[in-house]
Amino acid sequence: MTPADIDKIFRDEAGRALATLIRLVGDFDLAEDALQDAVAVALHRWPVSGPPSNPRAWLVNTGRNKAIDRIRRQVAFRSKQGELTHELLLNAPLSGEPCDPTVLDDDMLRLIFICCHPAFAAEVQVALTLRTVCGLTTAQVARAFLVIEDAMAQRLLRAKQKIRLAGIPYEVPERDALELRLQGVLAVIYLVFTEGYAATSGADLMRPDFSREAIRLGRLLDALMPRRSEIRGLLALMLLHDARRAGRQTADGDIVLLEEQDRSLWDRAQIAEGLTLVEDALRIPGRPQTYAVQAAIAALHARAPSFAETDWRDRRPL
Repeated sequence: MTPADIDKIFRDEAGRALATLIRLVGDFDLAEDALQDAVAVALHRWPVSGPPSNPRAWLVNTGRNKAIDRIRRQVAFRSKQGELTHELLLNAPLSGEPCDPTVLDDDMLRLIFICCHPAFAAEVQVALTLRTVCGLTTAQVARAFLVIEDAMAQRLLRAKQKIRLAGIPYEVPERDALELRLQGVLAVIYLVFTEGYAATSGADLMRPDFSREAIRLGRLLDALMPRRSEIRGLLALMLLHDARRAGRQTADGDIVLLEEQDRSLWDRAQIAEGLTLVEDALRIPGRPQTYAVQAAIAALHARAPSFAETDWRDRRPL
């Protein structure tokens, strides 16, 4: 197994593994340290033995064991009863084992709801999401906000401390509290998608793993809050943009402008799904939401046989 193969696995699985570890250990910093410990073990073992059949579950289980080891060391120094209780909880049987795909899939959505808690300012929500959900380094997040790394590190540290000290639960909130976070959650999911559609860091022009994850989260949110124009509109928008992925890049990695793209490379099944969702979003009673309007514009491109044939005056129902 080559280092590139291992790096791809980490890029695909680390985000969801971290989300699950945060749920299990109840602390951002401990979960991040535990995941790093698990990655270090993987880098030592996998080149020789090959990756496990379920790399994400392996990272979660190994990370949980590393977290328990860290807690034991802390207990040895501080002898806190609360820490012992924490360890017992970590060792207790789980309602769903870490290898359960439904448990792992829901964890990322829970993490986004934490990042979008109304106690945080909008810029903190975005920064925390970039760091934890997208897996960008603190330095990369700092560059995105045009601040020095130390300042961003302190901002993220205060946010994590606030989560811990305020006892913000690691869960999707009750239905009456969903509205307070919905716009932030939608913005964050679109942010994850955008990082995959046009990466702001790294050598790759696109990060399809991020785009796929954002679409998956959009589907989860649509199931959680069905028949919402803004949710269906965002899901449609992401599907329609992502459907053009194969035509956006040359073999050498250069970007291809929309008018020059080979439309035969576009994913027609995904476009069909996106168009159906646009129609649903625009027919839901109430004023059309921003994401639905953007998706309607993307639909014009998706339906046109060529760039020259895009009908900007088209006012037919989608």
